[in-house]
Amino acid sequence: MSELIKHECGVAMLRLLKPLEFYQEKYGSTLWGLNKMYLLMEKQHNRGQDGVGLANIKLDVETGKRYISRKRSVATNPIQDVFKQVNRRFVELEQKNPTKLKDPEWMKENLPFTGELFLGHLRYGTFGENTIEQCHPFLRQSNWKTRNLVLAGNFNMTNVDELFQQLVDLGQHPKQKTDTVTILEKIGHFLDEANDDIYYKNKERFSKKEITKIIGKEIDIQEILIQSAKYWDGGYVMCGLFGHGDAFALRDPNAIRPAYYYKDDEVCVVASERPVIQTAFNCKSDKIHEIKRGHALIIKKDGSVQEKQVREPLVRKACSFERIYFSRGNDKDIYNERLELGKRIFPKVLKSIENDVKNTVFSYIPNTAEVSYFGLLKGCHKYLNEVKTRKIQALGESPNHKEIEKILKISPRAEKIAIKDAKLRTFITSDDSRDDLVSHVYDVTYGTVKTTDNLVMIDDSIVRGTTLKQSIIRILDRLEPKKIVVVSSAPQIRYPDCYGIDMAKMGDFIAFNAAVELLKDTNQKQILKDIYERCKKQNNLPKEEMVNYVQEIYKPFTADEISKKISELLTPQETKAEVEIIYQSISDLHAACPHHQGDWYFTGDYPTPGGTKVVNTAFINYIEGNNKRAY
Repeated sequence: MSELIKHECGVAMLRLLKPLEFYQEKYGSTLWGLNKMYLLMEKQHNRGQDGVGLANIKLDVETGKRYISRKRSVATNPIQDVFKQVNRRFVELEQKNPTKLKDPEWMKENLPFTGELFLGHLRYGTFGENTIEQCHPFLRQSNWKTRNLVLAGNFNMTNVDELFQQLVDLGQHPKQKTDTVTILEKIGHFLDEANDDIYYKNKERFSKKEITKIIGKEIDIQEILIQSAKYWDGGYVMCGLFGHGDAFALRDPNAIRPAYYYKDDEVCVVASERPVIQTAFNCKSDKIHEIKRGHALIIKKDGSVQEKQVREPLVRKACSFERIYFSRGNDKDIYNERLELGKRIFPKVLKSIENDVKNTVFSYIPNTAEVSYFGLLKGCHKYLNEVKTRKIQALGESPNHKEIEKILKISPRAEKIAIKDAKLRTFITSDDSRDDLVSHVYDVTYGTVKTTDNLVMIDDSIVRGTTLKQSIIRILDRLEPKKIVVVSSAPQIRYPDCYGIDMAKMGDFIAFNAAVELLKDTNQKQILKDIYERCKKQNNLPKEEMVNYVQEIYKPFTADEISKKISELLTPQETKAEVEIIYQSISDLHAACPHHQGDWYFTGDYPTPGGTKVVNTAFINYIEGNNKRAY
């Protein structure tokens, strides 16, 4: 994606299943688990640039000793900053008394972050402030171990108002109306109830000190989560640690957000992406499992691990944008899916260049589009092999070897055309001066394109199109191609996301703006007013009864007609080359990513009622000129 779109966060949870002495003896370090957490988080750096947090819980610590540690950072390099803070004590110890670093019992007793349970979080601030108070993990503290809760997640709830009111109805006074606070306090409420139930059941037979141990053994994490998550509407992977040593990772009923886990005799680990577990623990992909939709992976203090149902599993609507852009491309399935996205869009490209591969240069922008670019080239090679076969067959039974050699040399012209200057910044506020600098964020490789050439550039997706118009097309036009073809490996983004991706306003989408312009061009502007009135009428209905009327805005036009209008809107006035923008089809997206059919940003088919409510509000905001989020 050539423009910055912030998206869902990342989580990493690790439970060491052996005593610390085991890791010291086998791997030569008491800090083996901490080092693995650094690797898990650094390999998911793509999931959080704004803030990072790390928490640790020690098991079976003497009373009076600290057993929960947490560090958070919103520094420029937050992962490095957090681990620098955490490691400071170990560095000092190594300088003063290095033998202590090899004493697990002493380390656990005297230094933070030497426990068996870790929870890390990488934050993209898609909503709200970007302060350290917004960074996960969050703590709900108590003097009773079994009432302590450490929570972090990759989630966004669409019904925060409802959840907040439920807390108020329970008699609470939440300090903020945010999904993070409401989720923390909701789980905390039922955690307290579970503690009370076990306490009152046993108070006549045991001392209070004995009951504390009984609570730790008997507390039912599955039931706490069932009660807590009953009314959640959104996409989520929620990870939690309890002070006594239990832990969980809960996934939403539609499997919107990704979650993977791996377990062996030494560790149980959860992460937002599969290849980071493979890299950190050198394990095969078939040993790593997805947490089932609506299920929680529950790790008890005794080390037992089970997947238990919390919500009734609904239709699987795993996010397709994960596959197109947001996740790391070194996952074996994601890599092949991105190749397939590139292959499948090649026929549209071929039509656009009128089959003139000889006079076409293929490239990509940005670097994350490289795999789909390889797929595009594979599609081109397949086409050219068919062309070469026909040409060789036309030579007859006694072909000229030079002619064959000439035919075999036919291949796509693949070049690295665009380079992003990541260090280019502007501090000028004057629009004219600033726009001129912005247009130079990308640079091009001169001498690669002729005036008779088509220039094909593939991108992951095109959301707003502002970078294309302000920078990319202008700089590509300097190469003086005959035609510039910008290819999106994703379909047209027409609707807001409300499950963690920073795409919340209708007016931000170039596809929506193109449809609005087409309605004006064809004297159908009344449709906008009619849809607005219907949206307003249902605005106070329960979200379960709402209908996505915004879909009707696109119905009068084909996808190609909208793409043509997008091309017009994003072509700078002074551009000399012809410009065409091509999008992936929905059917080819589904074929390329068969197990990730969550496509609401393309189709408007939201997996939860809250999604329909969000698009309804987003359209009302657009018509009324309210430039604010719909959730």
